[in-house]
Amino acid sequence: MKIRFIEPGNRPYRKSPLNYFVYDRYIRTPSNGMMILAAILKEAYDDVYCYSESISKIKWADVLDADLIFITIFTFNANRGYELAAYIKKNSRAKVVFGGLHATLNGEEAVRHGDYVLQGEGDETILPFVRALERDGDMADIPGILYQTDGRMVSTGRPLPPQQIETIPARQLLYRFQKMAGHNTIWPQVHASRGCPHSCDYCALIAAFGRGVRLRAPETVVEDIRQAIAFFDTGHRRLAKVLWITDDNFFADRDWAVQVLQAIIRSGIRYAFTIQARYEVGLDDEMLELLKQAGFVELAVGIEFLEDQSFQSYHKQSSYAGVLQAVQNIQRHGLRVRGLFIVGADGHEKGVGDRLADFVLQFNIAGALIQSMYFIPGTPVYETHKDLLLEKDNWARCTGKVVHRPQKLSPIELQKEIITASKRIYSFPRLIQAILRKRGLDRILFIGEYCWQMSVRQDLRRDIRYLRKIIGEAK
Repeated sequence: MKIRFIEPGNRPYRKSPLNYFVYDRYIRTPSNGMMILAAILKEAYDDVYCYSESISKIKWADVLDADLIFITIFTFNANRGYELAAYIKKNSRAKVVFGGLHATLNGEEAVRHGDYVLQGEGDETILPFVRALERDGDMADIPGILYQTDGRMVSTGRPLPPQQIETIPARQLLYRFQKMAGHNTIWPQVHASRGCPHSCDYCALIAAFGRGVRLRAPETVVEDIRQAIAFFDTGHRRLAKVLWITDDNFFADRDWAVQVLQAIIRSGIRYAFTIQARYEVGLDDEMLELLKQAGFVELAVGIEFLEDQSFQSYHKQSSYAGVLQAVQNIQRHGLRVRGLFIVGADGHEKGVGDRLADFVLQFNIAGALIQSMYFIPGTPVYETHKDLLLEKDNWARCTGKVVHRPQKLSPIELQKEIITASKRIYSFPRLIQAILRKRGLDRILFIGEYCWQMSVRQDLRRDIRYLRKIIGEAK
């Protein structure tokens, strides 16, 4: 059995000098999930390998004679995944299996482009699935499989979230990954836990995998960190040595989070870490001290909105006062705050971009990720807003661009608000200030983000012409 995994690129990889400065134009960090599933299958099958269009072109001479090809898709790269599947079906006899977040939530769409959909996280179902294919193709006892037969759709039911999640991703099984790890635009990543106990209406995590948190052993997390650092730093002189803990809610189980941080401290690992967080961790002084001792330099806080009305509208359990208190307390502990923001909420009006930029500049937010309101199929907000979407299945737009008709702004006005906020936060005078006044990692990160945001704004400006076309056609 020859098995290949493919991660599509919304913008497929190509060589460019921009790859050394600009993230997510032709290069981005590959998915850990694909490499975890590859590691599981590698224990039973010799010929398992992966390709990611985030860091390389696909070697079709190696892929097209495979017996089984897994294509893992998120919403933003789903269209590209379907293109690759069509090419494979035309030029190969391989069975094509879709998996990933988008395929889990939109299985009936995905299966039309392949032979099977493997729904859920796959850790406990992928090996039984492959063995069933080898035997007689009977999938009845394996949850999470979707396929078509005799013109009808067959589903074996949604799988339970896996409880055994200790597998360390097989980074060495991804083509060219070790070589490309020398780029400062891609970072080592470790997933320490999975899931979230909250229920924000726009989050696809709960819709796909249910509410709750599953934890890896602290010792496994530390070993994964060691392997990730060694993989990225061996043979490379990386300027930005930062590892990203990619959990959706690392602090959901406080006792466990404390154990993991203490394990990192005991390990003697000396590295810079960044992590995503809800604002509440910023009110926990003990946790912030542990983060500092363990080597964390930054928290990427899911601020999202700056209005209590928006928090309430989307069942985000936050408040502006609480967010501001948390931000200032995190900074008092010597940690940077990166803000993750959403614009295009139902109540947003003209000036939302300036208000966001004012907040970032006034309260010394280290950096900002600004996204237009998004609507992933299967989430509550998709069901309440699907009639406002500009297009029903152009998933490639789900990269921060405007995808809907806001209540109090036109789509073009909203896109310009994003451009305004980005331009003010990442202005040329602030770049010069960063070069002259910042030191070390702070300076490197701001320069990289300045280049990235220039690229983002360029894309958004070009896209306005496309928005005009869509709106005109809709009229």
